[in-house]
Amino acid sequence: MPYTELLRLWNESVQAVDAKDWEGALAKLQQIPEQTSRTHFNAASAHLALGQLDMALRCLDLTIAKDERLAVAFFQRAAVMLQMDRSEEALSDCIWAQEHMRGNAVIDYRQLGLRYKLYYWQILYNTAAAYCRMGQWESAMDKLVSATQDRGQGRGGNIEVALKSRREVLDPLLVPVGSVFRPRKQEIEQLHQRDFLGKAKVMCPLGNYLIFTICHQHKLHYKKVLGSIPSLGSVRGVCMFSLCMRGFSLGTPASHSPKT
Repeated sequence: MPYTELLRLWNESVQAVDAKDWEGALAKLQQIPEQTSRTHFNAASAHLALGQLDMALRCLDLTIAKDERLAVAFFQRAAVMLQMDRSEEALSDCIWAQEHMRGNAVIDYRQLGLRYKLYYWQILYNTAAAYCRMGQWESAMDKLVSATQDRGQGRGGNIEVALKSRREVLDPLLVPVGSVFRPRKQEIEQLHQRDFLGKAKVMCPLGNYLIFTICHQHKLHYKKVLGSIPSLGSVRGVCMFSLCMRGFSLGTPASHSPKT
């Protein structure tokens, strides 16, 4: 599939997500034969919004298969596994997420198109949630205290008391519903500009001898020679041929086509 078509379907799926049309978003993504880690992640987000945990988990598996260093994918998959009572596997993903934070306290994914910041303390919190479900309360406490200290705020105080007194199971943290990877704005603008131009071809006035086509940078490129160049006996023919070849060599289209 051409990248422009992938880009169009990806953008339309994001628009469907913004409209909370989860089924529509999935329908667009399913039309992409070779998806990327980001489109798989988006599909997982849509499945989560629909409450389809199994399908979300499958999409996150594919996300990680495409990008084994994407910390936010491990974080999200761990949260889904916790909801499915697969605590040991969730704990493993939390450990991998910590590893792929590469010593950073936070990773801002906006450069990749995801409007989300993943904090190290959030991973520690989900690690504590996994230990809770496994009945390892001391380990859960240790991770929770670390998460509270790493965050630098007092939110963890009440939760620590709950763990000590009633041993409550913690709900995992997830990437918010609707937070998906988006294509770059510049690429979408170029795509819209290309769609506006359409697929029309600009014919050189020499007839069927030279054909030029407009590419997405709006430059004229030589495409195909259909016949031999005729004898340029007339001044008019020489001028038109020179004008076309000059436009081709400079890589810029003529502002006006000569009248025939």
